[in-house]
Amino acid sequence: MTDSPHSARGIALVLLAAMLWGTTGTAQSLAPATFSPYWVGALRLVIASGFFALLAWGAPRHVAPWPWARMGLAGACIAVYNLSFFAGVKQSGVALGTAIAIGSGPIWAGLLQTVVARRLPPGLWWLGTLVSVAGGAAMALGQGGGLRLSVPGVALCLLAGLAYATYALVNKQLVLALGPARTNLAVFGSAALLSVPWAWALGGALQADAGAWGVVLFLGLVSTGVAYLLFSSGLRHISGTTGVTLALGEPVTAFVLAVLVVGERQQALAWLGLAGVLAGLLLVVWAELRASAP
Repeated sequence: MTDSPHSARGIALVLLAAMLWGTTGTAQSLAPATFSPYWVGALRLVIASGFFALLAWGAPRHVAPWPWARMGLAGACIAVYNLSFFAGVKQSGVALGTAIAIGSGPIWAGLLQTVVARRLPPGLWWLGTLVSVAGGAAMALGQGGGLRLSVPGVALCLLAGLAYATYALVNKQLVLALGPARTNLAVFGSAALLSVPWAWALGGALQADAGAWGVVLFLGLVSTGVAYLLFSSGLRHISGTTGVTLALGEPVTAFVLAVLVVGERQQALAWLGLAGVLAGLLLVVWAELRASAP
């Protein structure tokens, strides 16, 4: 069990990661319409892998045995998450797709921990998580005309949430054993190897102009490389389930960017949802700090 100052640092790192993830949907919307979302997901993994390789090059040498099975599982989860998230968002829209993928993640994490680890998250965590998820749904619904219900899109986003939750719980164990740089290199390198052939099979041959490459460079270096480095570092100090719920800071960031940068006008329901997400996150933070108190 960690102490409260370390937990507070972990919470801050994960929230910073969520803020960077909040730029993902907006960045993808700037890519050409003909640019396959499967290639978006695959290429950002390739670029992030290069970023983590540079970090791991200067990291202290690791002498303990590498947990290959867990590394492979985490890499497969990241590959599934990227391919299903970008495809689901393209079919369902940025607002609804992100709300379903990110919102379902904490629920999946709580259920996985209960079933696999046979350890039920505390009641305060469940309360905060459900309030945040409900707030995220209200934010998506409050954005009105941008929503379009697509059964395949919803299914893909739910799959993305499950894959992300599984990755976070496994990554928590990996980062304690290998450190953030090597963990992310192993996970994202294997995910890239899995994703590129699938992107070719599902999205056809790569066709990307300068604008498309600008988008994937930003996604790979900033909203993936830097963000997941922060996330993995934060997981060293907090529980995996709390880390998944704090990722709900992503739609909050996207909402704020839409208002302040893009100039979108939001309905009252969306603002109410924003308040719900923030209130739920405060409850989750409180639960984590209580659990880490001496």
